Amino acid sequence: MPLPLFLLALAVFAMGTSEFMLAGLVPDLASDLGVTVGSAGLLTSAFAVGMIVGAPLLAALARTWPVRASLLGFVLVFSAAHVLGAVTTSFAVLFATRVVAALANAGFLALALTTATRLVPPDRKGRALAVLLSGTTVATIAGVPAGSLLGTLLDWRATFWAVAALCLPAALGVLRGFPARPAQEGTAEVPDLRAELACLRRPRLLLVLLLGALVNAATFAGFTFLAPVVTGSAGLGDLWVPVALVLFGVGSFAGITLAGRWSDRYPGQVVAVGGPLLLVGWPALAVLADKPVALLTLVFVQGMASFALGGTLIARVLHEAAGAPTMAGSYATAALNVGAAAGPLVAAVALRTGAGTLGPLWASGLLVLGALLIALPSRGVLSAQGAGPA
Repeated sequence: MPLPLFLLALAVFAMGTSEFMLAGLVPDLASDLGVTVGSAGLLTSAFAVGMIVGAPLLAALARTWPVRASLLGFVLVFSAAHVLGAVTTSFAVLFATRVVAALANAGFLALALTTATRLVPPDRKGRALAVLLSGTTVATIAGVPAGSLLGTLLDWRATFWAVAALCLPAALGVLRGFPARPAQEGTAEVPDLRAELACLRRPRLLLVLLLGALVNAATFAGFTFLAPVVTGSAGLGDLWVPVALVLFGVGSFAGITLAGRWSDRYPGQVVAVGGPLLLVGWPALAVLADKPVALLTLVFVQGMASFALGGTLIARVLHEAAGAPTMAGSYATAALNVGAAAGPLVAAVALRTGAGTLGPLWASGLLVLGALLIALPSRGVLSAQGAGPA
């Protein structure tokens, strides 16, 4: 794999830490800013909404921009948003900074996804995406638990400062890893935007986008409110929250690695195994939440299945959207973040049911069930032999 791909993964690590870190900070953040836990959880949805809007918008705007300047600008704006978030005492301002950070993240990730697939031969796209997205999974292993621990030992603001600082080596990596304007960048013909947007009329692409959104909604519904389950239902101390997040992250790294190896050749099989695991796993987490060993084991399994399935669906999106080379990454980013926005909203409603803090886990199971019911009659779309753009 080429070096620039790993430099992109470094930036994704910083951004992934921010996207997932609220899972360990929600209770303290809510207390400090005087809002409910459910309201604080909506900061995850705010980030996701910014990603949904920002991915196609900024990808369209940046189609003719130099790649290095675009990537660097997105990273610096992302860092600045976290500095402002770290010093504000207003929930409304913090909410706004999350949207701005998400816009920058969306632009970066949409461009990085398409750039990554251009750096390797067509039959290695899955592995290239696995390397890129490993930045997110390493964030769940190291960045998010470290942020949770930092928030426990100091406060949630320290975690925001840490993310802002993480962006600096990422920016340096982008600056040094990409030429100012590669020769082919100035001569390559940019596809017509209307033709690229027309790909969204393809039923096969829309189906895979919907599946990706549902699976990611399930992941974020359960993951965002994992901390109250660990400290409440399981009866564990606050320092066990980072442990649970590490286990989810290790599982997600294993899952995205498997997706990288298998998504190009066996996407249908990954869905056939990972889907039922998720369907059984989320309700099992709710039922066994008062048994710490079972809870922590299932957290690992759910992380693995979620990212194996999610990574495979991203690869299928880029396959089905091959006719939109500059916009395909934004389609995948937007779809995943529709799920990331909807998941915590569904979970916040589930919190107010009789299931209480276990409600989000049941909601995750229902979202996976919906995805599998949609995928079952359309298995051919998920096969490695599925047709590309028509």
